[in-house]
Amino acid sequence: MTQSRREFLNQLGLAAAGMSLSTAFPSSTVANTTAKKFSFDISLAEFSFAGELMSGKMTNMDFPARAKNDFGINVLEYVSMFFNNKHTDQAYLKELKQRCDDLGLKNNLIMVDGANIADLDATKRQQAVEAHYPWVDAARYLGCSSIRVNFGDTSKAISGAADDPASEAAKTAADGYHKLLEYAAKSSMNVIVENHFGNSTDIDWLVGILKQVNMPNAGLLPDFGNFCRQRSKPESNDIKGIMGTKCIQEYDRYEGVKKMMPYAKGISAKTHKFDANGNETETDFRRMFKIIKDAGFKGYVGIEYEGGIMSMYNPTGGYLPSTEGIKATKTLLERVRTELA
Repeated sequence: MTQSRREFLNQLGLAAAGMSLSTAFPSSTVANTTAKKFSFDISLAEFSFAGELMSGKMTNMDFPARAKNDFGINVLEYVSMFFNNKHTDQAYLKELKQRCDDLGLKNNLIMVDGANIADLDATKRQQAVEAHYPWVDAARYLGCSSIRVNFGDTSKAISGAADDPASEAAKTAADGYHKLLEYAAKSSMNVIVENHFGNSTDIDWLVGILKQVNMPNAGLLPDFGNFCRQRSKPESNDIKGIMGTKCIQEYDRYEGVKKMMPYAKGISAKTHKFDANGNETETDFRRMFKIIKDAGFKGYVGIEYEGGIMSMYNPTGGYLPSTEGIKATKTLLERVRTELA
């Protein structure tokens, strides 16, 4: 198995695992709600193309043109594994940036799935923090404002094993996160955390970390679909087994997003399926964006359509192909934006 393939399994496992206060520091995405009508810009998360990227039908270099030409989206959110370890290759980064510049696109975020910066072992934790430094540098070169990181061990999330004890992990997560934030601050780079898997799906735990670090370049990336606290055990240790698991305990997604919003520096609008009226079947987007509006959010909302990759392993599941699913998500976001303006 190649490194790229291993990373894909990890990323896909995390996707399956996530399926379905007054801020202590200033946030550039939070503004006076009376200043302007409610609005947001739409960005596109690269994981929406996971199937095409892993099958070789598309590469990371193709992402900018697809976003612009197929969907009219001008803001990009990358996923680390699709760089195929070329994030330290200056020639590669130069070409990618040039393609974006030629199309008039903005690079906003790299979602980094790497070593555990909350590891209970101090040596491993420091190594994980330092392994993220090149991603900060790559993001800065590409013109991004943030990288997204995780708190926790991806292998545990995939296997269904319990995460590290929450009280201990809270201390180590704050330590590793603070060190990475200090490095990123030198480049004026945000390091944001997603509710993704394990302890981070407990929003009270996650917000507690943000309060501990209390740094201006810290923040959260609320994801509509990643609130599952406990999943059923996979019947097999492969993609099919992971995709077949069910959520048996979930943190309320609306309450979770509400608690995350004071720290939000972006939104991940995850979608899987749509009904006949174009509404997402798992998340009430109008209810969710009323929460986002009330928080005064003014930043980017990223489309993260996962139905395309899910349909590869469940072709009769009723999922739209990636292109149609991205378009359906964009249409839904535009409709809700207009309704709540």
